[in-house]
Amino acid sequence: MKSLEELIDLKEPALALMNAWISSATNHCVLLPPSANRSEVLLSAQVTTRSLMGAVVYETGGVLVDHNWLRFLGSGHPKLSRKLPEWNNDKANLCYFIADDAAGGFFALNGGAFGKDLNNVYYWPPDSLEWEPIELGYTEFFRWALTGDLKKFYSGSRWSTWKQDVSSLPGDRCFDFYPPLWSKEGSAENSRRATVPIEEAFILKTDIHRQINERKT
Repeated sequence: MKSLEELIDLKEPALALMNAWISSATNHCVLLPPSANRSEVLLSAQVTTRSLMGAVVYETGGVLVDHNWLRFLGSGHPKLSRKLPEWNNDKANLCYFIADDAAGGFFALNGGAFGKDLNNVYYWPPDSLEWEPIELGYTEFFRWALTGDLKKFYSGSRWSTWKQDVSSLPGDRCFDFYPPLWSKEGSAENSRRATVPIEEAFILKTDIHRQINERKT
């Protein structure tokens, strides 16, 4: 365990880089103020503020991108109460969840669960039960989220009124679809939509994925 003094980098902090990217972002972006216990969160995360992930954890309560659609976890905030290390406490050991979206998609760093490309970002989209490689590390993925073509990336997960519907969605909830988007009958536009706690959505999808894999063996 590194101490707080070892984790807070005063010589080359990534805060300046993060602020520069935020100021030039082409996608709507909001930095939530950090929580009062950000030091404890940083200690738990064990990531230095020299890294962009450390800057997000220590300097923000989380980052909301594209009108609250995409959420990067930080030290916690009323609009996004989940803290990065706590959100990973009961998740898979060989990946590290860093962000998620309003449609119930999850982003995680590969810790060995998905292959040899360690520390690259993988996406578990709402319209699939399989993880997909993003082929970017955390820093590159963060920058892509600020400037990339999210409309194209999320073309199968959004509906005509998504921006209005997501604007008031708490960062700890997501939309649930029935029929689900990963099914043949599922459609972002036509499936019934309701909001659920994102933990509930994660547990349900994990259980469905497990059951399907058990049937294959």
